[in-house]
Amino acid sequence: MGADRTFAYGAAAGLLGDLLFGDPRRGHPVAVFGRAASAVERVLWRDHRTAGALHTAVCAGGAVALGALASHAVRRSPAASVALTAAATWTVVGGTSLVREARAVAAALDAGDVEAARERLPHLCGRDPQALDEAGIARAVVESVAENTSDAVVGALVWGAVAGVPGLLGFRAVNTLDAMVGHKSPKYRRYGWASARLDDVAGWPGARLTAALAVLAGGDPRGAVQAWQQDAGAHPSPNAGPVEASFAGALGVRLGGVLSYGGRVEHRPVLNDAGRAVQVADVERAVRLARRVNALALAVCAVGSVPAGRARHRLRGHLRTGSTGRGTS
Repeated sequence: MGADRTFAYGAAAGLLGDLLFGDPRRGHPVAVFGRAASAVERVLWRDHRTAGALHTAVCAGGAVALGALASHAVRRSPAASVALTAAATWTVVGGTSLVREARAVAAALDAGDVEAARERLPHLCGRDPQALDEAGIARAVVESVAENTSDAVVGALVWGAVAGVPGLLGFRAVNTLDAMVGHKSPKYRRYGWASARLDDVAGWPGARLTAALAVLAGGDPRGAVQAWQQDAGAHPSPNAGPVEASFAGALGVRLGGVLSYGGRVEHRPVLNDAGRAVQVADVERAVRLARRVNALALAVCAVGSVPAGRARHRLRGHLRTGSTGRGTS
């Protein structure tokens, strides 16, 4: 087995682990990273962009460095390299947990227990659940499934294909930092600026791949493309816009509109205005679409990782040649 296939085999095994077992029940590495990032924040916090940029560099850079060191340690063993990639993939993806939470909210709505659905919704998104009725909760779940398909699975696979284990860990670190400090609260408006902007950059390719695969995997390719082209640019997030719009078009539903975060009302653009209102049954349809997108993303990234792995291997060879002085001149 060539080193250039390490990601393909490891990512497939990691996604299978996520499918079978979900997230680790105790001592989740992402939670450990979150506690470490909070400790760094307590030391570095200042109401200034420079302090926030340093926080982002220390935390995200530390995750990338850890991945690079671990990859270097097992580089001579193909089996260990695949196992490391599988463990890292299982750690950073969250497709099964996303599906579990979405279905739990839908089950509560199906049972007519709106209060239970409101209690469960914060596991998926940060909206004010008390401000939502049954239709609003269902719409929030579909939007969360769409956005998190990119953030929790596809984006990580893209960066894993490009950079191996350091890419997997780095993407999850950046995404976690954005969730922690990247929002526009008075405390983090300046301090979290760097994390938010880096998350936009890191999430860009995964979001476009997710949107494209939703077009291919959904029931209405033309509607998905049309909603993506017409509505995505009006969304305040450069990455959530294409993903949510393509899901809306593929499912034939309307997303966006008025929502509330932390007591602050936002008027989001309507995505796929020609669609119908979201119903509870659309949650399961969104879950199934997300599953298909994840499977296609694995295939695309596995294929793409082969030339990327060869390029990394050649680069390491050039660096070793240069460092030992055996290069030609």
